[in-house]
Amino acid sequence: MSKPFYPLDRTAYLLVDPYNDFLSEGGKVFPLLKPIAEQVGLLDNLRTLDIAVRGQGIQVVIVPHRRWEHGDYECWDHPTPTQSKIMHMHHFARGEWGGEWHPDFAPQDGDIVVQEHWGSSGFANTDLDFRLKQQGITHVIIVGLLANTCIEATARYAAEMGYHVTLVRDATAALRPEMMHAAHELNGPTFAHSIVTTHELVTLLAGQE
Repeated sequence: MSKPFYPLDRTAYLLVDPYNDFLSEGGKVFPLLKPIAEQVGLLDNLRTLDIAVRGQGIQVVIVPHRRWEHGDYECWDHPTPTQSKIMHMHHFARGEWGGEWHPDFAPQDGDIVVQEHWGSSGFANTDLDFRLKQQGITHVIIVGLLANTCIEATARYAAEMGYHVTLVRDATAALRPEMMHAAHELNGPTFAHSIVTTHELVTLLAGQE
């Protein structure tokens, strides 16, 4: 992959599913991804990126999963395995602590919070593409959770729609090492224009000042 260039006024930083259930001690999903999150330094890397992209004036976009509510999926003809799990485990429940933003990654003034996605892709059945196009965005940096589900699905969709796509291999996590490997070594290179580390991305952005 060639060294990417990020036009700062046309680049958006997509933070996917920054909920307590995913990122906080006591979250319903965090214990399952904690080993990999700690191995890659997920939380510190997300904090580093948050400072870096905001410092460059890059548009921050929060891409949230559907917060579970009573009755969700129960009458659906064919919910996915993930949706069935959410239905039974009540992940990201609306009105509960687990469905609130992790305090370090809550939206700030000027951020865009798009409609909640029901499946894995942040684009499908939401206003994400519309909101990005209204900002003149052509490049997207996609971070958050999980590497092999919502991150990959959102990034694939973005590539199909003509966006320049960057994945950040240590600003995400998964439930098992082989899932991370598949996301960044097998699948990611087939659609992402760039796959970088947090340090590499921060260096690239700083070099464009």
